Amino acid sequence: MSTPVQQIPVRRITGEETTLGEYNGKVLLIVNVASKCGLTPQYAGLEQLYRNYRDRGLVIVGFPANDFKSQEPGSNADIQTFCTANFGVDFPMFAKITVVGDAKHPLYSALIAAQPKAISTSEVPFGEDLKRYGIQPNPEPEILWNFEKFIVDRNGRVTARFSPNTTPDDPTLVSALETELAKSQV
Repeated sequence: MSTPVQQIPVRRITGEETTLGEYNGKVLLIVNVASKCGLTPQYAGLEQLYRNYRDRGLVIVGFPANDFKSQEPGSNADIQTFCTANFGVDFPMFAKITVVGDAKHPLYSALIAAQPKAISTSEVPFGEDLKRYGIQPNPEPEILWNFEKFIVDRNGRVTARFSPNTTPDDPTLVSALETELAKSQV
């Protein structure tokens, strides 16, 4: 049986309608991504994480969003080409959505409601980094920036949320994923 997060309609980057329910029984790492961001190199780490753990049931799901300084201006086809050509992305990518504000996609509304606070693994919180660049960060519980990460367990429950500057190889993130991957579906 799928959970509310798994029932929300989404669209693949190639246009087909679906839900995350197709990954029922898998551990998901849901990430809002962008192609022209200082954090864009995280695509390489996300792909490596996917390759390392997909046989154990991890699925990384990328949702492009153009919500932060227009850092994802391309079409879905442009984004797919960019990700494949530059980072060899093989994990599932979905159509561009909005992750903040009044037009926020229902998936992100549900994710944020389930985990309103992101775990920061750096000495300096990411919001402080944004302020140094003259950017006023969104107030909690909103998404701060591109590459914020949500873990969804095998049963469709949102179990953790990590700040954008938490890299895919960060030991805290990897440990949280390994914990979920070790659990069986209830």
